[in-house]
Amino acid sequence: MYIRFFKPFSDILTSCLILIVLSPILVITTVIISIVNKGNPFFFQKRPGRNAKIFKLYKFKTMIDAFDQHGSPLPDHLRITKIGSIIRATSLDELLQLINVIKGDMSLIGPRPLLVQYLDRYSIEQARRHLVKPGITGWAQVNGRNSISWQEKFQLDNYYVKNVSFLLDLKIIFMTLKSVFKRSDINQSENITMSEFMGNN
Repeated sequence: MYIRFFKPFSDILTSCLILIVLSPILVITTVIISIVNKGNPFFFQKRPGRNAKIFKLYKFKTMIDAFDQHGSPLPDHLRITKIGSIIRATSLDELLQLINVIKGDMSLIGPRPLLVQYLDRYSIEQARRHLVKPGITGWAQVNGRNSISWQEKFQLDNYYVKNVSFLLDLKIIFMTLKSVFKRSDINQSENITMSEFMGNN
């Protein structure tokens, strides 16, 4: 009952309320990023959702488009802007995913949607993370985020899949708010993002 009815309803209602309340901040952020990046302030990327169905994820753009002589993107720490660092530290870049929640692509809480190219690298157990909608925050995010290994992250994701409930979601919400205010576990060491998941071999 909770997963099928109450959780989707509360996701949409809460997302709409947050977007309305934070709309001035979203508008200001959009303008600032547009000026800094001299272009599109938004970042779009295909991600797998529930049952590995592909959807377009929305985020604020925190990096510039910069490439090496071979046409490959430069490392994250060379591309992220100063304002982008602030936006990531405050998790403002994730707020646009509330639109994904309203569209039904995501939930407020669930395993984070990872890259499409990871789909054929998962073990059968790891692939269970796609039995529920991906979330803006989740059990792995409040228990280490980018400071834990891929294996630990997947174990935490599967724990959530097996134990999803109203009380667990409520706990994750409070832990997320605490983490944002403390600005903890944003980066792994000196890296901006997790290293690429290459599979289990």
